[in-house]
Amino acid sequence: GGCPPHPYRYVYSWHCPDGPGFSCPLLVDTTGAYFRRDGIAGNYLGGMSPPEEEEPDPGDLSVDHDFFQERVWPRLARRVPAFASLRPRGAWAGYYDHNAFDRNGVLGPHPKLENLFLAAGFSGHGLQHAPAAGRAVAELVVKGQYESLDLRRLGWRRLVEGEPLEEDGV
Repeated sequence: GGCPPHPYRYVYSWHCPDGPGFSCPLLVDTTGAYFRRDGIAGNYLGGMSPPEEEEPDPGDLSVDHDFFQERVWPRLARRVPAFASLRPRGAWAGYYDHNAFDRNGVLGPHPKLENLFLAAGFSGHGLQHAPAAGRAVAELVVKGQYESLDLRRLGWRRLVEGEPLEEDGV
């Protein structure tokens, strides 16, 4: 057994003064390439998850700059024409921590430990889901049930029953 090795991801930064403005949200292209603004000076962060069969060796956290040039940049430039003339600035690599069962969050009461509520395993979506997850756990603690959103399907039961919550957008 044991746990599978942690995958890791490259994150690239670039400058493009004519890129999308402040109203542009985090954008994930249908090809999997993504970007978001980084501050107010025309800087951006982005990348793309490699195909599962091309996962980098988790023992070597060096950045593959060719991955950006060959895979990420062409996809971004197709989506945002201004990115055809971007200037790469830097990059880093880091482990991508995730719920290895189905890559979705585990939320709600623990099935065996009274007064233990979980809000874990959200992978790269943690910050995005934090407001809703926090509200949901607060409702469970204070009211004893979900009120705003019914998030029972994110509960521990699916792990116990071996029924993953399939989500292609993770």
